[in-house]
Amino acid sequence: MLRPSKKMMFAIEAVLDIAYHAGGEPVQSREITRRQGIPRRYLEQTLQQLVRAGILVGVRGPRGGYRLARERRRISVGDIVRVVRSLETAEDPMSEIPISDLGKHVIRPMWNNLAEEMMARLDAISVDDLCLDAYKNGVRSEAQAKMDFTI
Repeated sequence: MLRPSKKMMFAIEAVLDIAYHAGGEPVQSREITRRQGIPRRYLEQTLQQLVRAGILVGVRGPRGGYRLARERRRISVGDIVRVVRSLETAEDPMSEIPISDLGKHVIRPMWNNLAEEMMARLDAISVDDLCLDAYKNGVRSEAQAKMDFTI
């Protein structure tokens, strides 16, 4: 868990992209691919899993796409990570290693504690927090560019 997979990073980026660029309209997967450079084959599968998990909602139709299923402050990075981890079918690498008394009573408990601490930290970071970071760092939002306040 200390090294995020490509799919995990793509999922977090995709949800953040939807939250940051949506502006009230569904975001199409091709827009995410254009902005983030995420290969479409990874993206579609991941987006569908995020829909099934209740993080995103799929909107059908010619102007359809994806939007957040709930407020961005109510979706944590930990929520996204859990969805992706459930998709990754690889066995736990530690289950294949012969276990010694030191491994069983010291190393594995230490590793499990680290994983729990990391998930707790990821649960404390909301998609809204990431959007605020993007705004503070000057990342241009296409949603803001689309807004026209001309009367």
